[in-house]
Amino acid sequence: MPYVVNRLVHDADSHLMELADCLDAFMDAPTRAKYDALPKVKAWPRDGQWVTQARAKQGDEAFRQGAAENILLRKNYEALGAFTKHDRPRALDELGFASQLVFTTWCLSNFNLDQSQDIDLAYKLAEAHNRMMTDFCAVDRRFLGTAYIPLADFDRAKETARNAIAMGLKGLMIPSRCPKAHSPSHIAFDPVWRMAEEAGLPILFHVGGEEKLNPDYFNNGMPRVKDFHGGEENFTSVSYMMIPHSVMLTLAAMIFDGVLDRFPKLKIGAIELGASWVPSWMRFMDAGADAFRKGEERLKKLTLKPSEFVRRQVRVTPYPHEDAGWIIQNAGEEVCLFSSDYPHVEGGRNPLKRFDDSLLNVSAQARDRFYAQNFIDLMGEGLAPDLRRPAKAAA
Repeated sequence: MPYVVNRLVHDADSHLMELADCLDAFMDAPTRAKYDALPKVKAWPRDGQWVTQARAKQGDEAFRQGAAENILLRKNYEALGAFTKHDRPRALDELGFASQLVFTTWCLSNFNLDQSQDIDLAYKLAEAHNRMMTDFCAVDRRFLGTAYIPLADFDRAKETARNAIAMGLKGLMIPSRCPKAHSPSHIAFDPVWRMAEEAGLPILFHVGGEEKLNPDYFNNGMPRVKDFHGGEENFTSVSYMMIPHSVMLTLAAMIFDGVLDRFPKLKIGAIELGASWVPSWMRFMDAGADAFRKGEERLKKLTLKPSEFVRRQVRVTPYPHEDAGWIIQNAGEEVCLFSSDYPHVEGGRNPLKRFDDSLLNVSAQARDRFYAQNFIDLMGEGLAPDLRRPAKAAA
């Protein structure tokens, strides 16, 4: 029996667990040579014991027979369809979600090349990523693949966005970290927003593209804190606090500079960046707009309050440990989305129960918006009409 039964749930966050050779087939030889020389790539073996074990497990019939009962227990490279695209439809069947947005894992930050001197390589690897995602998600139309669009160069961002839309990808992911030398709200990006709006596709932010915590915070005179993966390289309680900072500022700049006003049908998704920050951020923007409106022409031109733009156009995914009901009550029913984070550890073993428990005090309409309608609204033309409310899932 699937994890979700007799209800409609769309999943706003799932992941491909790439192996280090994931991009090889999607780039030319000169780009491959530069890719192989990147420190992150050199440190991540194409072969080796863990790669051999991961592939062997996914090919072992006895292991595969336990996939259904372990659909939310096996995580990362042990999960069904983690990196084998032909297994991924079965994973979605076992989960029971009507559709899934699909992001990468290893490639999420574009290898930090957006902030480097090699902008050409940044865009070539983004294009390779987008071709890889197109290929992976082509096995099932329920998979909504995401493209990566660096904002380092105005013309190349436009070209990469145009190519991604032509490939059939369903969301355009941009970094929440500010590009060098210009704002993400710069008017030269208007062609990107226009293309997304006209195609009915969302602009997406995802954890991984944000400004990282100053490492000096880890030097507290005490033993180094390990994260729940057992290492020291991922999230801890302090680095967790940094996660929404970049997206808060980038979205505020886009709202204050009129991007959401000029493109009223453009939808924005903030995925795996938490959501408890959203209600106070909305109020803080409203307060800022009120305080500076007399002296700033851009604020005088806005047709809505910043918080009203958020409710109209911005959608966010709470973590399962957050109180989604409280967020909805204080931000509005339009804003929050369900996500599983499959197959990452952070998604937990029973996200549906955790969210259900937090939604006990909101209306049935708010729960439907959380699990389905807000996702349908976010994805627009990227979600085929027959997938929006399939009869079997909505029964």
